[in-house]
Amino acid sequence: MRAVWMVLLGALIGLQAFAAEPARVMLEELTSTEVQQALKAGTSTVIIPIGGTEQSGPHMALGKHNVRVKALAGRIASRLGNALVAPVVNYVPEGAITPPQGHMRYAGTLSVSAEAFGGIVEGAARSLKQHGFRDIVLIGDHGGYQPQLKSIAARLNHEWSATPARVHFIEAYYRVAQKPYNDVLRSKGLSDAQIGTHAGTADTSLMMALDTSLVHPERFEEAARDGARTGTVGDPRKSSAALGELGVDMIVARTVEAIKIAQAR
Repeated sequence: MRAVWMVLLGALIGLQAFAAEPARVMLEELTSTEVQQALKAGTSTVIIPIGGTEQSGPHMALGKHNVRVKALAGRIASRLGNALVAPVVNYVPEGAITPPQGHMRYAGTLSVSAEAFGGIVEGAARSLKQHGFRDIVLIGDHGGYQPQLKSIAARLNHEWSATPARVHFIEAYYRVAQKPYNDVLRSKGLSDAQIGTHAGTADTSLMMALDTSLVHPERFEEAARDGARTGTVGDPRKSSAALGELGVDMIVARTVEAIKIAQAR
């Protein structure tokens, strides 16, 4: 009898664990059959997250944008409840290659032409429409290509006007990480010089909230001391995961709201 109870208890624990397991939202983790089943069950929205591979000072890994946009897109999709997340687009325009300009002046940055980038984003959107997704959402973690994403969405929506499919460029995703989040950091006593515009407290804290392994606090002093010479515009020394969570919560909540508004139009 004791053995029977042990088996039943084990089964119950297994069922509870299975019930507690969150639904997978990453397209690349699913089989084709699972995606088809999700579409039939009403998963009509897919997010294309766009990152970038660029330097972020001596204290933050090159994949910052890619890791951040994937993690945030996952949270956004889970909050929406009827969405999947396509693989991250991590090759983006980062400046002229030869001679190097912008972030290309720093080792490890990868840059592609605007034409190549646009072709990838547009091809991904067309593929997802072909499979039956009706709401294709573009979110970008980098500021440089925001106008191009807007243009791609407008062009495809014009072409697809007689179909149920739409592309939604959600500028709010990027904008929230700028002024609204910076306002919160100012309310915590941080100056604009500390907050920065690239790899400062704002940028670094967001990354710490999502993946601390990509941030090296022991190099904060170097980043603050050498500044633009090492690719830092700001001062990361006050950065923390707690400050980053404030921004993460804002980005997720406001992006979900913006997507719902776009879908209702």
